[in-house]
Amino acid sequence: MAALVCATTAIPINAQDVGTLSPSPDTDYVPYLQHDYPDQVLFGDTHLHTAYSADAGLTGATTTPDDAYRFAKGQVVTSSNGIPARLQRPLDFLVVSDHAENLGLYVALDEVSSLLEGNDWAVGLRDIFAPRTKEAMDEAYVYWGSAFSSGPSGGDPLADSPLVQTMWNRITEAAEQHNEPGAFTALIGYEWTSGPDGNNLHRNLIFRDSKAEADQVVPFSAYDSDDPEDLWDWMEQYEATTGGRVLAIPHNGNLSNGLMFDDVTLTDKTPIDADYAKRRMRWEPLYEVTQIKGDGEAHPMLSPDDAFADYGTWDVGSFGPELKTPDMLPREYAREALKRGMAYEAELGANPFKFGMVGSTDSHTGLSTAQEDNFFGKAPMVEPTGDALRWEEEITGRLTPDDPADDQIHGIGLASGVAAVWARENTREAIWDSLNNKEVYATTGTRLRVRVFAGTVFGADDLTRSDFAAYGYDNGVPMGGDLTGFNEGDTPGMLIRALRDPDGANIDRVQVIKGWVDAAGETQERVYDVACSDGRSINDGACDGNVGNTVNVATATYTNAIGALFLETFWEDPDFDPALRAFYYVRVLEIPTPRWTTYDAAFFGIDPPDFVEPTHQERAYTSPIWYTPG
Repeated sequence: MAALVCATTAIPINAQDVGTLSPSPDTDYVPYLQHDYPDQVLFGDTHLHTAYSADAGLTGATTTPDDAYRFAKGQVVTSSNGIPARLQRPLDFLVVSDHAENLGLYVALDEVSSLLEGNDWAVGLRDIFAPRTKEAMDEAYVYWGSAFSSGPSGGDPLADSPLVQTMWNRITEAAEQHNEPGAFTALIGYEWTSGPDGNNLHRNLIFRDSKAEADQVVPFSAYDSDDPEDLWDWMEQYEATTGGRVLAIPHNGNLSNGLMFDDVTLTDKTPIDADYAKRRMRWEPLYEVTQIKGDGEAHPMLSPDDAFADYGTWDVGSFGPELKTPDMLPREYAREALKRGMAYEAELGANPFKFGMVGSTDSHTGLSTAQEDNFFGKAPMVEPTGDALRWEEEITGRLTPDDPADDQIHGIGLASGVAAVWARENTREAIWDSLNNKEVYATTGTRLRVRVFAGTVFGADDLTRSDFAAYGYDNGVPMGGDLTGFNEGDTPGMLIRALRDPDGANIDRVQVIKGWVDAAGETQERVYDVACSDGRSINDGACDGNVGNTVNVATATYTNAIGALFLETFWEDPDFDPALRAFYYVRVLEIPTPRWTTYDAAFFGIDPPDFVEPTHQERAYTSPIWYTPG
């Protein structure tokens, strides 16, 4: 050993003699330095309420924005009813979107805040609220709801109070504290709760910006106006004043009684024109297609040939007294609106309904729960319990108890949904830009990974490329994109990949939904099965047989003995006509799994409700890709 040491140390070594083993600092060795395309999918919720929403607080919510963000990050949070709660997997981003109307009212009442002093209406509410019993809370909710439901005509009963500005500053502060670029994104936002005559025209506003910009405004509310065009004016003024960016996401067309995608403007009742179409798509690039108050992708009356159209259907009434009629349905559902939008584009030169699709919860518990086996309900009164109240509590009928249209709209709902965003990084800017670019998709709560590219040069061999995404962006367009500039003989082809939720169910099938405007100017649609699990063939555009069902209803369990972990396909439109406008979006269906009501029945040892199916097939909807002739 000693000899060896002497031998080795006797040779002088100069580090400079080794030379450099790396290229020049000017060399771009890492191939990803210039890659700026989205390379990861992020899952989040763009629609969540806490006790700062008056309707949530006055019906029992005690959770704060701080609680909501901690829960979304995967921490244990105590629910409004005292139940410890935690997500199986954290979210990547969250928007706390509390209602602008009397923002923070319950919190001010709970704190006996001076913000409500000197206002006769607030004094009356405070006296009703003071006992803090369930009966007092119910009465306080109706007292507030009577003022809220009157909208702009009744005016804001707290117009002279600093309540909203003060509470808005708290909400933006919570977002700032919890925003962790690269790890978790807290986007600043709120809900504008327009409801003319009780018909739902709600929008969630999402800011690209930080607290510094957002605090320069007081949220525009339905007390200011219930007309979306006035909201767009306010958004335009916000951007001009602050240099920031903001977008709005409409939701729940199924509760709008035909107003969400109407043919006329709300206030003037004049036919929508090109200016309206351009402005709507400038400020509202997305639509919330699925959430607890029903799934809004399609309706069986509008799509009778679609075997999967009747999912989470809520199609009776709204928040007001007007009954639902069949003629309202075409102006309430996403697929029909997408078709009608192309017809408008042919007529006006602009498409008012050219939106991408996301899902979110609209939970009023402060807890973003979209998993069927971990569902905390729409509101505190329907948080987990063995009482049948869990699926019988009225959601929309509290202000109109004598309205038969509300009889269907109970807490049963869906556990839906989730917003999936393809982004380059987990930051406010990257997520907002992807939302604005429509490179997003909706799920009903599952975390399916879905990717789509469309173009004219793709083939089946491209599915297995090592540079799949880079090649897709370089040679086609992703979900939310536009196909234009076709040469004679070109046909659109789609590369589609779908990967199951790693903690969820296998995949049943992948479908392409096509809508188009025919030569006579009529809108058409067709659903194509393009990939089927379990070796099933495709005959005339449909999988040969159903996938089966492994659910044990009594134990609320299932197996992944059927279905596929992963499905991919290259699909070309067999009915393509280059002269006709068209859109394509992808729908991915999982195998049947238990509904949340089935999980609850098994957990609490009670009988499940007999007015809802015990199983369902969760799904994802991508944003469309549009083809325009010429």
